[in-house]
Amino acid sequence: MTVQNVLHTIDGISTWVGKAASWLIVILMTVVCVEVFKRYILNAPTAWIFDLDNMLYGTLFMLCGAYTLAQNAHVRGDFLYSSMRPRTQATLDLVLYVVFFIPGIAALIFAGYFYAADSWRIAEHSTVTANGPPIYHFKSMIPIAGAFVMLQGIAEIIRAVVCLKTGEWPSRLHDVAEIRRDRGATRQQPIRR
Repeated sequence: MTVQNVLHTIDGISTWVGKAASWLIVILMTVVCVEVFKRYILNAPTAWIFDLDNMLYGTLFMLCGAYTLAQNAHVRGDFLYSSMRPRTQATLDLVLYVVFFIPGIAALIFAGYFYAADSWRIAEHSTVTANGPPIYHFKSMIPIAGAFVMLQGIAEIIRAVVCLKTGEWPSRLHDVAEIRRDRGATRQQPIRR
């Protein structure tokens, strides 16, 4: 198995998790629409719906982090970075991943594990509403999502090392192509990252 295959496998895992988690937005939208109907048409609001909305959105947000990293779509100050040579970009990425990313995500996984374990141990329920729904399953998403982000981060570190050796960024497993329309251009051109 080549390095490129390993990178595409990790990208594939992150893409699959992100796409699976993205279906939570459909569930979230349905829950909100049903609640609006119940609240304003039937005058029968549900007390715990706010908790459910937060859990669905939070889970969606956390599980899509690795997918966003795999697609190289996180926000960055690109005005300097994009003008750098690939090896300079790779050096900067490598330093930032080692100094900030790895310790930060490791802390998230470590603390999230104990946070979730305590929640399961006491069978924690939300305190926002009386008789709130259980939230221990939601808190379990913290270390799980952290593990997926860490896996994708390792792939990004490998990409930086490969770029330092070869002078070119290894290919990504792209899911979607962004289209940019240049002023005065007659055709659309895909953006290369």
